[in-house]
Amino acid sequence: MFTTTLQALIFDVDGTLADTESAHRAAFNHAFAELGLGWEWDEALYTELLNISGGKERILHYWKLAHPDIKALNGQAVVDTIHRIHELKTAAYESAVNSGAVRLRPGVLELMDEALAQGVQLAIATTTSPVNIVALLRHAVGPDWRLNFTAIGDASTAPIKKPHPQVYLQMLDALKLAPAQCLAFEDSSNGLRSATAAGLATLITPTHYTAQHDFSSAMRVLPDLSQVDLAQLRSWHAAQQGAARRA
Repeated sequence: MFTTTLQALIFDVDGTLADTESAHRAAFNHAFAELGLGWEWDEALYTELLNISGGKERILHYWKLAHPDIKALNGQAVVDTIHRIHELKTAAYESAVNSGAVRLRPGVLELMDEALAQGVQLAIATTTSPVNIVALLRHAVGPDWRLNFTAIGDASTAPIKKPHPQVYLQMLDALKLAPAQCLAFEDSSNGLRSATAAGLATLITPTHYTAQHDFSSAMRVLPDLSQVDLAQLRSWHAAQQGAARRA
C-alpha cells in the first residue's frame, strides 16, 4: 500500500515556471519576418493560438486558417517550411532568454529549493522543445540545473501534446510514484486537463494569456507561487486526497 504523502512536484514550463509567452510570440514573429511570410501574430491572435499545444502544431494550425488551400501544396514542402520557421523561432527565443528577457515567475525558485531541501523530488512535464527548457533553466538556475530534476518530459519524449496526459504518465513512471503522491503545476486549461487525466492534483498559476480559461477542476488557483510554501502545499494536497478517497 503506497503512501499518499506528497513526494514530488511536477512543473509545466511555458507560462508556469516563467511567463514566456510574450517572448515566444516575438520569436515567432521574428521567424515569419526572416522568411518574408507576411504573417504577424498579435496578442489577441496568439492568445487563441495557445489553445493549440506545440509550436510546430501552432504554425500548421495558423497556416491552414490563413491559407485554406494549403492542401494543394506539396506535403513535404509544408513540413520543411514549418521546420525552418521553428528553427528560426527557437534561435530567437533562446537569444531573448540569454539577454534576460525571460525570468522565472515569483516564488518558483524558492519553492523548488525548499522542496529539494526536504527531500521532495522535482520533475518537468512539458510539450515544449528541449532547447527551450535548456535556455530558460540554464539562464535562471545555472549550468547544473538538470541536477535538480529527477525526471524531465518534453516534446522529444512525449510527441502527443497536452491535453493528452502522455507526458505526465511518463513522469509518473520515471518517478516511480502514484498520482496521489505528486502535485502538478500548470497555467492553462490544456495543461490542467493533461495533469488531471493522469490523476494528478493540480495547482494553477494563470498568466494574462490564460486568465479566462476554465480552471474549475484545479486544486487551487493562485496569482503566482510567491505566497505559498511546501507546508501549505502538503496541507492542500492532503485535503484533496482525502476528498478523493471519500468521493
